[in-house]
Amino acid sequence: MKLFTKLEDVPESANKPVLAIGNFDGVHRGHQALLTKAQDVARESNTTFGVLTFEPHPRCLFRPDDPPNRITPSNIKHWRLEQFGVETLFSLPFDWDFASQSAEEFIQNILKNGIGASHIIVGTDFCFGQLRKGTPKDIEAAGVPITTLEKIEGDDQQILSSSRIRSALRAGDLELANEILGWEWEMRGEVVKGDQRGRELGYPTANVKLGDTIHPAYGVYAVRVQVEGENIWRSGATNIGIRPMFEVPVAQVETFIFDFGEEIYGKKLRIKPVKRLRGEAKFNSLEELITQMDKDCQQAREILEA
Repeated sequence: MKLFTKLEDVPESANKPVLAIGNFDGVHRGHQALLTKAQDVARESNTTFGVLTFEPHPRCLFRPDDPPNRITPSNIKHWRLEQFGVETLFSLPFDWDFASQSAEEFIQNILKNGIGASHIIVGTDFCFGQLRKGTPKDIEAAGVPITTLEKIEGDDQQILSSSRIRSALRAGDLELANEILGWEWEMRGEVVKGDQRGRELGYPTANVKLGDTIHPAYGVYAVRVQVEGENIWRSGATNIGIRPMFEVPVAQVETFIFDFGEEIYGKKLRIKPVKRLRGEAKFNSLEELITQMDKDCQQAREILEA
């Protein structure tokens, strides 16, 4: 997949793609229907299959004080789009200059002159330009062929949406989140040094920061873990939260990888939560905490080995 973050870097050979447009946070089953349509039109037109998206998510610009909200930070989103077969990805910076463009400027400067899209694929509710005044009809009126798709419903007759995935993750409902996604949600991050408390308790953990990834329900999870440089998935238990017993001010992701003793500071981890075992709890003593950790790890092993 070819990635362009500046329109001035787009070569003539990348022009004329069939272009799906959206934020695509989650690249969920609803998004995938849009991408499939774009892919089909590109194949029929004998041209390239492209996606136009924006970084950071507009919410970060308009509501910077909101808590982290990304289902798929940019690296995971780009990876999922590539996995889906996107040939050319235009990931443009979303800043105040970009947001202040009129709908007409967006069509002319981005879609026509910048990318030269041969066909646009969007959802029926797609809006763009300053104050979101632009609609698909404006693109059609400007002479660019466009196809709109209605939102997709799941088996439960509810719309497949990023907001539903966020709600499910915040509730610790991984089954529902993954059902809407159509793939297993995961967190990624570089292993950093923590306060070494896990090591002192006999449970050395690999710590990663959530960054702009949405905070799932705090608590302990049975997880699959892949260490950078390895092709296997290891089993483990992950605590997500503020560890109320130690009053950590910022939520952390701390993973104890079973039967693993290597130093992996600086390496990247992929962490797939499989099942939430319990919520966060404050214990009266370290002994109580260790006893509960023993139980958590045993339960996680049983779930992951089933």
